Amino acid sequence: TQSTWDYCLIGMAESKSAIKLVEEGQFVHVLRIFNSNIKGTMKVGFALGIIKGIGLRLAHVLLKVARIDPSKRAGELTQEEVNRLNEIVVDPEGHSIPSWLYNRKRDRKEGKNYILVSNNWDTKLREDLERMRKIRLHRGLRHVWGLKVRGQHTCSTGRTGTTIGYVRQKK
Repeated sequence: TQSTWDYCLIGMAESKSAIKLVEEGQFVHVLRIFNSNIKGTMKVGFALGIIKGIGLRLAHVLLKVARIDPSKRAGELTQEEVNRLNEIVVDPEGHSIPSWLYNRKRDRKEGKNYILVSNNWDTKLREDLERMRKIRLHRGLRHVWGLKVRGQHTCSTGRTGTTIGYVRQKK
């Protein structure tokens, strides 16, 4: 007799990524994992792919290592399975995930490889852009100016604002 919202978004009790289910075996329509809202009706692999920092390939590897059925719906995950996923993301080397799947290789400060997720990913990206801007790196300046960074042509594409193109002057 509880409404859908009683099962949804029920706090992050022990850790940031943990969810708390009201009843064991109950379907949850909206999960809160790694500071992201996930639809409970999606299959687990694709639902994890929505989280910033976890792509589809990494999501399916996480499911295989955690021994979670990929055909399962995200709303059917138990607290134990979510905690297993959290442990794997925190310590991927301990669970034999290859380093080429990590999204942060050879961090500048510590020199380690990481899997960064949600807010941590945003923070590291912001720090990298700020570092590039401070040392006046060409790439950092292009980011600041809002131009294309990776060597693309900018004559006819990537126009924003009032940039229209070549305008002939009247004779």
